[in-house]
Formats: sequence, C-alpha cells, structure tokens
Amino acid sequence: MTVTLEVAEGVGTLRLDRPPMNALDIATQDRLKELAEEAGRRDEVRAVVIYGGERVFAAGADIKEMQNMDHAGMIRRARALQDAFTAVARIPKPVVAAVTGYALGGGCELALCADYRIAADNAKLGQPEILLGLIPGAGGTQRLPRLIGPSRAKDLIFTGRQVGAEEALAIGLVDRVVPAAEVYEQAHAWAARLAKGPAIALRAAKESVDTGLETDIDTGLAVERNWFAGLFATEDRERGMRSFVEEGPGKAKFV
Repeated sequence: MTVTLEVAEGVGTLRLDRPPMNALDIATQDRLKELAEEAGRRDEVRAVVIYGGERVFAAGADIKEMQNMDHAGMIRRARALQDAFTAVARIPKPVVAAVTGYALGGGCELALCADYRIAADNAKLGQPEILLGLIPGAGGTQRLPRLIGPSRAKDLIFTGRQVGAEEALAIGLVDRVVPAAEVYEQAHAWAARLAKGPAIALRAAKESVDTGLETDIDTGLAVERNWFAGLFATEDRERGMRSFVEEGPGKAKFV
C-alpha cells in the first residue's frame, strides 16, 4: 500500500510509503482520501499525524504520470485530486504534519492541509509547479495565501523557489523546527496530548476556526455561538467544569 493508517495511543499515523520520494500518483491520492475519511470516522483515532518517513515527506505529484495526460484527462482528474487533499483538511480532529526532507508541490499542499506543521531542520518546502508551466492544483493557490498571506504566497508560487526550514518558520509556513531525528516523535507527542482532550470540543474548535476563515465575521460568530452552546450538552463539559471547581485547571480527564 502507498499509504497506511496505524493507530497507537489514540493517534492515527497516515504514513506515505511510495519510495524513493513518495511521489503522489493517482493511486496514492485515492488511497490517501480513503484513509483520511476512515481516520475521521474511527472513534479510537482522536488525532492524526501525516508522515512520509525519515527521508522525505513528499516530493510532489508523479510528473511522469501527469506528462501523459491531456486537457480532457486532467479535467476528469483535477476534482479527484483536490478532493483527496480536502479529505485530509476536513478530518474533524487535530492533524499535524511531520515534515522531513522535501515537501514540494503536492507534498507542500498536503502539509498545508494539517492544523500544525513540525519540520525537520533540513526540510525544503515549495510550490515549483510554475517551473513546469503549471500552477498548484491541489489547493496551493488557496491554502497557502490563507496561511502565510497573499504576497508571500505569490512569491513562492510565482518563482517556484524552495525555502529551507528556518525561512519556512519565519514566514509561518511551518510552526516548529526540530532536529530531523525528532520530527515524528515530536509530532506524535503533539497529537497524543490532544488525543487525551475533549474530542467534541476539539472538533468544534477546528470547525469554528476553519469555517470562520472561509466566510464573513457574522457567519463565523454564529458557528462559534452554536458550537459553544451545544457543548453544554456534553459529558466532557460537565467533567471539565467540575474538575476545575474541585481540583483546579488542567486536571480533567475527558471521555
């Protein structure tokens, strides 16, 4: 399998495994969508890590496969390509990308689908599609400017240049830089911590933030308001407030 889902300590690891560079061909895209949706459904998966292995996250789409596609063929495929990545972005649980080595083109776009990105100190990220006479097609023109701002996103998209880990951190493309040997460990620890949290509240927080970024402030506030009130019907809210009153903050055990 080119993508696998392994679960431990409430954390589901979506592992890309298509040596040598984890090129995202059609079969890998389809498998990614299938397993992202599975991770979203399974109750024992409470947080997710996206990982490409110790050497490389994903070097992008399979160029040899795309080279043989014509306009009509890509019209038929483009929606499925975006849907695969959107399935990752819409996992209703915290998602962290553990970025090692190259995360280029589709690899960078996949990292953008996560809620948080931890990168190796030797990581290289970028959107080099312009060098092929193309533009990003798996969400890069939309998610990248929302994350780092339009001017910085246009710089990367227009030039196709790669950025190292420190520049990626400085512009907000990644959230933490660690030694390469520690990337997966730290990503799993981030996810495992959240896996112990209140699952419905975490889902509410993610949906409220993501929806708010896509719409106007009044609609976003309405989404927040409805989730906020709705959480008062959950056992986790009762446990959290009772623990706070009786034991102090940060000691609640959620179900």
